Amino acid sequence: MSGFDAGLAAAQEALVRAMTAGGPLPDGFDAGAVRAAAHGILLKRAGEVARAWPALAASYGASWKGAFAAWAAERPTRGSFRDGWDFAREHRDRLAGDAARELALAEVRWSYDGREPPRPRRAAVRRLPGGAAVLFRGRVRVLGRGPSG
Repeated sequence: MSGFDAGLAAAQEALVRAMTAGGPLPDGFDAGAVRAAAHGILLKRAGEVARAWPALAASYGASWKGAFAAWAAERPTRGSFRDGWDFAREHRDRLAGDAARELALAEVRWSYDGREPPRPRRAAVRRLPGGAAVLFRGRVRVLGRGPSG
């Protein structure tokens, strides 16, 4: 790779980092345009996470996109499933009803340490609003009353 190509590649990488993970703005780029593009990317991520985690997004109502964008602004994406899971875990104390249930069901089905990709579980039990979810032999059973709150 020539010096020019290497320099261009480094500038592109820095620009992507600035737009997707809160990295510093590289020289020679319009700060306003980069901020606008970064905001658009964050809103797109919020929409993708809302599709993967519909109850979580619904629990925030009209403030979902803003709340998620503020949280994700300096975090590179790890995919909509993991981004939603990380967001839900960080805000676990504020989750109720269907959003808490959605997180509990993900945690009963998958083993996820926040660093490595989720792996399917063989067996697990997790509390959820109004009862518990049990995973055994690949099937999830929900015990107790339906979701509330």
